[in-house]
Amino acid sequence: MIQFNNSQLNDVENQWRYKLDQFVEENQELLAAAFWGLHQEWGDTKETLGIDLKPTPHFVCCSRESLETLNKKVNRKIQEILGILDGYDPNEEVAIIGIGNGQVKLIYFKPEVPPPECFKQINQDLDSLIAQLEQKMAQISL
Repeated sequence: MIQFNNSQLNDVENQWRYKLDQFVEENQELLAAAFWGLHQEWGDTKETLGIDLKPTPHFVCCSRESLETLNKKVNRKIQEILGILDGYDPNEEVAIIGIGNGQVKLIYFKPEVPPPECFKQINQDLDSLIAQLEQKMAQISL
């Protein structure tokens, strides 16, 4: 069942998901820019950007192999996530794996400005951008 109200705010187990959604909504362009910068740095590998919330929120590189291993361990419950990662267009869309409380969440959106343009518009080096986003994540206690 899908609920469209804010009842998850009271669900401590899923509160991180709500806060992560809010963070993404408020920082779409910065996330798209960081995503694009890392995508360029990693080249044609099957690496996926992740946000690990423990011990403090930080970005991680999720290898395809580790995601497939996780998928096997959880009886293929993240198969849909792998399918999206196989089919999205990084020139237009952003796909990030959120990791928190023993759970994963797909962060998937199409920013108003394509990721390559977001990166150009930010006019900031990748390390500074990542540090800025990690600092913002830490401030909202994801």
